[in-house]
Amino acid sequence: MQNNTFSTLFIGQNLIKLSAVDSTNNYLKILSSNSEPLPEGTVIMAEHQFAGRGQQGSVWMAEPGKSLTFSLLLRPSFISAEQQFKLNMLVSVALNNVLLKYLPNGLTIKWPNDIYVDDRKIGGVLIENIVAGSNIKQSIIGIGLNVNQTFFDGEAQVRATSISQILQQDVNLMVLLSEICTQIEQLYLKLRSGKDTQLRDLYVSKLYRLNQLAKYSHKGEVFEGIMEGISEVGLLRIKPLNGKAVEFGFKEVAFVWE
Repeated sequence: MQNNTFSTLFIGQNLIKLSAVDSTNNYLKILSSNSEPLPEGTVIMAEHQFAGRGQQGSVWMAEPGKSLTFSLLLRPSFISAEQQFKLNMLVSVALNNVLLKYLPNGLTIKWPNDIYVDDRKIGGVLIENIVAGSNIKQSIIGIGLNVNQTFFDGEAQVRATSISQILQQDVNLMVLLSEICTQIEQLYLKLRSGKDTQLRDLYVSKLYRLNQLAKYSHKGEVFEGIMEGISEVGLLRIKPLNGKAVEFGFKEVAFVWE
């Protein structure tokens, strides 16, 4: 265990820093499967993550030493498997809350859990749950955040941005990590005590393209519609023009860029 000065009760108190790893989620998964149990709130942080993963196997690339790439271990046994989208909402809202201090304008959450500034991605989340019975036994939450990165390759040149690019100055990675751990812990403890009534409203209010007419793709066909929010289990609800609202799961619908 590597103690630190985070002002949290448990999230980030066991902080393991790595110089390089394929994926912090993979590393934490292996570590948590060993015989000696890891404390809840353990954080694995890597300077260089050379095979970072996004939703449904997509690749997340970060410039070494320039951004935050870390994974967090939680044991939210109080959340049912059916309600596991609450974790997506919790982490997305926490990141949004922290980033508002640095970037007061244009911050949104692109469903299900990418963080956007205007039309550019600044961060993403990958949550991997282990379910036991009807509840979540363990959750590994991977977070990638573009902080001091100024160079992006390929399509990311158009679709990505960083805090440093926007502010034109670098941000202390450890201070930012501490702020994120603190915010996640506060929301997590509220959720655990049953005080989650505002979480869904906060998440929906921050959704990218909410109540806007926009183009989407479903099964290769492009349609126009208005995003109305999410269902009880986190499905995205879009009302096509001249039609009834339809609910979509992960990867069933794609945002179409103009």
